[in-house]
Amino acid sequence: MPTLHFKGKTFVQNHHLAVKYHQLVAKKKLSLTDNISLHDNLIIQGDNLKALKSLLPTYSSRIKCIYIDPPYNTGEEGWIYNDNVNSPMLKEWLGKVVDKEDLTRHDKWLCMMMPRVKLLRELLSESGVIFISCDDNELYHLRNLLDEVFSESNWIGTIIWRNVTDNNPTNIAIEHEYVICYAKNKTALEPVWKSKVTDAKEQLIKIGKELNKKFKGQEELQNEYTKWFRENKLFLGQLDRYKYIDKGGVYTGSQSVHNPGREGYRYDVIHPITKKPCKEPLMGYRFPETTMKELLEDGKILFGDDETKIIELKVYAEEYEDKLASVIQLDGRLGSYDLKEIFPENKKTFDNPKPVQLVKQLFSYLTSGDDIILDSFAGSGTTAHATLELNNEDGGMRKFILVEQEDYADSITAERVRRVIKGVKTAKSESIKKGTGGTFSYFELGPTIEMESILQGKNLPSYEEFARYIFYTATGEEFNEKKINEKTGFIGETKNYELYMFYKPDVEWLKRNALTLDGVKAMPKFKGKQRLVFAPAKYVDDYTCMENRIDFCQLPYEIYKIQK
Repeated sequence: MPTLHFKGKTFVQNHHLAVKYHQLVAKKKLSLTDNISLHDNLIIQGDNLKALKSLLPTYSSRIKCIYIDPPYNTGEEGWIYNDNVNSPMLKEWLGKVVDKEDLTRHDKWLCMMMPRVKLLRELLSESGVIFISCDDNELYHLRNLLDEVFSESNWIGTIIWRNVTDNNPTNIAIEHEYVICYAKNKTALEPVWKSKVTDAKEQLIKIGKELNKKFKGQEELQNEYTKWFRENKLFLGQLDRYKYIDKGGVYTGSQSVHNPGREGYRYDVIHPITKKPCKEPLMGYRFPETTMKELLEDGKILFGDDETKIIELKVYAEEYEDKLASVIQLDGRLGSYDLKEIFPENKKTFDNPKPVQLVKQLFSYLTSGDDIILDSFAGSGTTAHATLELNNEDGGMRKFILVEQEDYADSITAERVRRVIKGVKTAKSESIKKGTGGTFSYFELGPTIEMESILQGKNLPSYEEFARYIFYTATGEEFNEKKINEKTGFIGETKNYELYMFYKPDVEWLKRNALTLDGVKAMPKFKGKQRLVFAPAKYVDDYTCMENRIDFCQLPYEIYKIQK
């Protein structure tokens, strides 16, 4: 396997481990809920590297799907390298715009991406998948980086998104971008991904019903549908072959009567007008003759003008169930159209937003139920929009986590989500006009949780935040704040341990308090698990600790991994 080399790699190789945990501070005024929680839909404003690290205690190995759209590094975005890595070379990069004239721009991009990709992998569940948008500028480097972090064996594929028609007189007209897909563990995935939910499918079903109510004659019905089809073909994507309509709805012809790859069934299918046998597929029919008779009786077979054309199977839009294709054709302008409907007051809200239809299509293949979707380069909030619409369409309870570090995290990212949830009355799209419903909790990055600061009485975290840090650092498992009991000191448990923490964000209290005999006696009834107890000091003897199955850890020194 090729080895990826770039300037600064040795300094960022393990940078994700050195990134400090930060408190996540709730912003009630910016949230769309009265019950702010880290288990709600989340929008987090702050540096995405720090935010990802701070999400680990709650979401390690829980994220089903990650979609990110990082800077393409074309040299025109003007992104700034700001990761404060302890290296003189990297410190020279800090705060400087990365542009086309920068001879180290690929190195900087990889230094920025590597620690983030490593943290994203930690957040993925065992059956989790990551999608990353890019173009030719970093395709090669990104593939090598992901091979190194995820392993080449976990590469799922690369989707080519044909999104534009380039009429510029160049050597090669660039009309596509890419979406690269990797799994955390490919062997844990379903063998086949299929989706029944697309915007286009819902539109076709709806227009089919509406036109059938208005027009009874077949000729008039088809003429009216043809008019609608021509006006809306741009938005249909892979369903732009559904050109026909009858009393059963919108349909297309499929060559799935063919037997693929080997000899099939041989028999005559008589053309209804010429009364001659229709031309057979090369390898015969895939259905036995009895099945073909049933399809003919049900009107599910389409004939050409004469017997020289091979018959086709009539497939209605509501039957559409497609595979995730390696080539997706979807107009790139649709993302801007989405935003125009949501922000009618703005001529231009955001540069190059991804279409909801594209992102929703990706999610529909591998997420369902209460799966969690993460986007750490949230931008205009397309990921949240796609998640909310997908839930509305299939009844799912998916949750989103967005991270955006720019100032527009509230005014664009969160505001878009608010409007999508509540509805925009002026919108043409029914889903945007009506609103999806839902909630989200808004957080900002707070102070770091550092042992040195605790010793010095600086930036003391809340009980909950410190419990989250202690629990995750000690166990590597998900922390659930609903289980903590500050009165008894209980902060959670694993298969083999119960964890307790005696702490208050008060320096004087920390100086005066310790684990005492009274504290031991006040602990909940013994359930057979070893007890890991964190406290500023210990005023009980080793025999008492042993008798009560207590392993004592003095705050803030002895924080270590335990065997699960």
